[in-house]
This record gives sequence, C-alpha cells and structure tokens, in this order.
Amino acid sequence: MSDYKNDYINYRVNKSKEALADALLLIADERWNASINRLYYSCFYIVSALLLKHNIDAKTHNGIKNQFNLKFIKHGIVSTNQGRLYADLFDSRQKGDYGDLYDFEEDAVKSLIDPVKEFISEIEKIIAG
Repeated sequence: MSDYKNDYINYRVNKSKEALADALLLIADERWNASINRLYYSCFYIVSALLLKHNIDAKTHNGIKNQFNLKFIKHGIVSTNQGRLYADLFDSRQKGDYGDLYDFEEDAVKSLIDPVKEFISEIEKIIAG
C-alpha cells in the first residue's frame, strides 16, 4: 500500500476521533442537533477510511453507506447492529441539518455516545487487521 494511501487512511481515522471529540463538546453545551451531526461524521470518516483500506470507491454519503452495507454488513464482518447505528445516524443527521423545526432531545443524543465509541473502535480494529 502506498504511503499516500496509508496517510489518507490515518487522516480519516484521526478526523473520526476529532469529530467525536467535537460531538462531546457540543453535548456538554447542550447543542443536540450539532452533536448528532458530529456523531454521524465521526462514523462517516471511519467508514470512509475502511472503504479506502479495501480499495472500495464511493463518492457520496449514500454511496459510502451502501458500500459499507454491501461489503461489510452483508458479509458479517461488521454486525447488523453497527450497520443500523450508522444508517440511523445518517438519517438523523439529515433530519437535524435539513429538517425544519426538528430538535433532538438530550436523552436521545447522550444514548448514542457509547455506541458510537464502540463503532469507531470496531471499525478501527478492522482497518488495523
């Protein structure tokens, strides 16, 4: 694997962790919609790193979600629960960013912190493997 590819994978992994840290700051500030956005992006970046590691090309958010499902969820490499979390965050981010008069509630957002941390950890292990 080229150094450039490895650097880019590492960049995406680091962006994932940075987005999670941003989400935690936003949660502490009770900015629920913005924190959903950052929780989604923390998963998006790690999934995009995973796809890159395996030479899977996808150009859009929806394409990345679809390729993740086809190549990793369908084949049992990643659990269906993890796949559902990613899909739910994808939908929630759309609602929070583009839905008028839609606000997430504290409990719903806070309940995602540990599952997102587990998601990132699981995907990072697959990338390293």
